[in-house]
Amino acid sequence: MNPKISDFGMAKIFEGNQTEDRTRRVVGTYGYMSPEYAVFGNFSAKSDVFSFGVMLLEIVSGKKNNRFYQQNPPLTLIGYVWELWREDKALEIVDPSLKELYHPREALKCIQIGLLCVQEDATDRPSMLAVVLC
Repeated sequence: MNPKISDFGMAKIFEGNQTEDRTRRVVGTYGYMSPEYAVFGNFSAKSDVFSFGVMLLEIVSGKKNNRFYQQNPPLTLIGYVWELWREDKALEIVDPSLKELYHPREALKCIQIGLLCVQEDATDRPSMLAVVLC
């Protein structure tokens, strides 16, 4: 499995054997873009890892990343989950519609992997291979 840029708009400008590059025009869906891409136009396989982490947190929580979940200070889903994780209350973010259908240890593992994937610095994010092996 060779990771590729998952955003179709960006995939058009990505060569078949490229692993990273820089673009002058940012394309994609805000909320799923990695910070280095949204700010500097730098993208790589680690940009996809960031997007995967956002999706994983959205799946576990049943919430969208681009909404504010706390008013003071306003936080996206990523910030809100991080605050809950730091306070040892991460299970509070699990979608209530799941009720008893999940094992808390598995939910915490998914939240932890999601948070690892959305780290601000791309070099701190795991590879997709490492994520799959978790």
